[in-house]
Amino acid sequence: MPSIIKRMGAEFFGTFWLVMGGCGSAILAGQWIGRTGVSLAFGLTVLTMAYAIGHISGAHLNPAVSLGLWAGKRFPARDLIPYIVAQVLGGLVAGGVIYLIATGKSGFNPIGNFAANGVGSASPEKYRVLPGLICEVVMTGMFLLVIMGATDKKAPAGFAPIAIGLALTLIHLVSIPVTNTSVNPARSTAVAFFAGGAFVRQLWIFWVFPIIGGIGGGLIYRLLSPEEPK
Repeated sequence: MPSIIKRMGAEFFGTFWLVMGGCGSAILAGQWIGRTGVSLAFGLTVLTMAYAIGHISGAHLNPAVSLGLWAGKRFPARDLIPYIVAQVLGGLVAGGVIYLIATGKSGFNPIGNFAANGVGSASPEKYRVLPGLICEVVMTGMFLLVIMGATDKKAPAGFAPIAIGLALTLIHLVSIPVTNTSVNPARSTAVAFFAGGAFVRQLWIFWVFPIIGGIGGGLIYRLLSPEEPK
């Protein structure tokens, strides 16, 4: 297994790519590609990085995924903090790069226009708070079920990145109107401070509820697929 420093580096660059490709597509090209294009962009970032760095770090790219895999007994507790730190830093650097590019356009204002996540008045389609919270928990939980099932040693080898990337695409197709789709605290943190206002005040929501969903998904998979007796 690679050293923790190498795995942190992989998670840093992997999360950088997720935010750069996913949030970058929404901020820089959203008016041309629409929500379907943005959904596909997020799925492609995970698919490509799963193939690129999956053999190094597992390509979690998401604190909720790391915690969900820990709950599912697929990931050691000692590596949680290093992974989460690397993921958040990678996302923040990508957010900064997107900001530098986006502000090169005359008249661009990041406030409310930076692919940030929100509920209530900050929701893209003004969904109330409770539906937004439910959406984040359910979508993250289902994402973990797909991840754990696709990467199970009994699953067909080599196809996990495709299943995971398509799952993230589907999640975005469903939930962009509700919360702008987080399911990933690092992704939310990466852009919230550039968007400002309510998006910063609500950031805690997009840590707490994706993590609840991720841990729930990991635990549910353990119940559905118990270890065989030795």
